[in-house]
Amino acid sequence: MRELDRNTDNTTTPAPAQQSPSSGEASLRPHSVAIIGAGRVGKLLSACLVNSGIAVSGPHRRGEPVPDEVQLALICTPDSEIATVARTLPDTLMVGHCCGAHGPELLARSENSLAMHPLMTITESTTPEALVGAWAAVDGTDNRAVAMAEGIAHLCGMTPVRIDPENRPAYHAAASVASNFLITVEDAAEQIASAAGLPREALLPLVQASLANWAKLGSADALTGPVARGDEATVARQRMAIQASNPGLVELFDALCKATQVLAGRGAPA
Repeated sequence: MRELDRNTDNTTTPAPAQQSPSSGEASLRPHSVAIIGAGRVGKLLSACLVNSGIAVSGPHRRGEPVPDEVQLALICTPDSEIATVARTLPDTLMVGHCCGAHGPELLARSENSLAMHPLMTITESTTPEALVGAWAAVDGTDNRAVAMAEGIAHLCGMTPVRIDPENRPAYHAAASVASNFLITVEDAAEQIASAAGLPREALLPLVQASLANWAKLGSADALTGPVARGDEATVARQRMAIQASNPGLVELFDALCKATQVLAGRGAPA
């Protein structure tokens, strides 16, 4: 296995001040990577690394042999299959995975193991450009493995942050709430709007402005609407309308109202 090159190409990496500070050495750039897993993540990371000039083998489907000359095997299979795939790889090969809920311990290796999870929603239409500016949770069994995880993140245009194994569940939960649950809430809004004859696209400027305000002001100061104002009569009318048109959403509406009341109480006094 050839020695890994240090990544000194500043044109393709975020500013050093934003790098994960815990590895103690500069990020590492591999000569060659095997991607295992031909799903959305595997295909996207393969394209990102190829665009960065890295020799990429794959994406390989599970069970396919990995070329002997690769320096890193990056497992992008479903979480439940990662440990099984790792056991088929040589002990001398550096191995990583892209699971958000677990660190390198999932690979059950004492060394040469890393985790690199893009903090980004990935669909079939996601392009490499979508990862530029995103963050990535990294970790490794040693400083060298952490540096390699950082290097892969940098090559994709992401900012690495080290997340320890005990903090991984909270990290992954935050990602689910920020992305998956947001879509669930917007789907509920779409259903309620449809009952009023309003198309989904009519809500888009409102959603975008709300996210922009959250990014700029933070949660409490970005909050608007009848719950934040304490307008209980209006909230009651909203609830009655949802009960009439979408009764299956009343429980979600009630839970969101309670959470919003708590958030409103954290804001600055009127």
